[in-house]
Amino acid sequence: MVLGFLGLGVMGRPMAANLVAAGHELVVWTRSGVPLEGARFAPSPAGVFTASEVVFLMLAGPEAIDGVIGPHVAGRTVVHMGTTSPDYSADLAGRIVAAGGRYVEAPVSGSRGPAEAGQLVAMLAGQDQDLSRVRPLLPPMCRQVIDCGPVPNGLRMKLAVNTYLIGMVTALAEAFHFAERHDLDLDVLRQVLDAGPMASYVSRGKAGKIVDGDYAVQASIRDVHYNNRLIVEAAAARGIASPLLDVCRRLFAEAEELGHGGLDMAAVIHALTARTVRDAAADTGSASSPAAAGSAAAAAPPS
Repeated sequence: MVLGFLGLGVMGRPMAANLVAAGHELVVWTRSGVPLEGARFAPSPAGVFTASEVVFLMLAGPEAIDGVIGPHVAGRTVVHMGTTSPDYSADLAGRIVAAGGRYVEAPVSGSRGPAEAGQLVAMLAGQDQDLSRVRPLLPPMCRQVIDCGPVPNGLRMKLAVNTYLIGMVTALAEAFHFAERHDLDLDVLRQVLDAGPMASYVSRGKAGKIVDGDYAVQASIRDVHYNNRLIVEAAAARGIASPLLDVCRRLFAEAEELGHGGLDMAAVIHALTARTVRDAAADTGSASSPAAAGSAAAAAPPS
């Protein structure tokens, strides 16, 4: 069958390239107009749907998705592989089905490296007959596909996975910040962590970025901040406490405000550094203020 792909960004482009490499006939469209080797370029998103039977979406969020969905989804299976709120996904499913289309969630766990290597993990949700159609198409992009039940459980599962990811990487950044402020050798810390029981593909990659000062994007601060927001909002809607992710959200927001939104999520360490510098300056200012000097004089023993 002819496949369509919308969303040729950091993740989407290598994912689509893997479909082409596997021999699939692929039709694509992107705002940038940059072609994908081996794929046909449609003149518009509607042109992708017209030419395809199954269309994969790897778009940035609801606004981008809404911009490509219309009557042309009739008779097509739409596969949502990006990250949105579960409630939005459920509503999107209803709109697509009402227009005569079929809908499957397949959000993925992984960043640019696994996307390039075809090593993503997909969380599949939808009707059984739709899943049977989509599942055989995923191996060029995903090393494992896990069924999660009906829509929107795929997106709910993705947010649960990202809760762990965001907390882990933020804690890793804080560990390196702690070590740096104690004048420890950061490469030695990396060696200890890489050799220990907590080591993982993610920890090794992010530790390497921090030690090398190389924040070339795999998963950006901006995207992680967006995902973090989705998590705390979904938690609040169910009355679920999310204290760790509340803190992480503030840190990623601060990193983005510092101008690091396009860097890899490991650059959240810059927010920690900025907090330390700011707190130290505040403490110095407090100690040198007239009020502080007066308090110190009052507390001094008489001569």
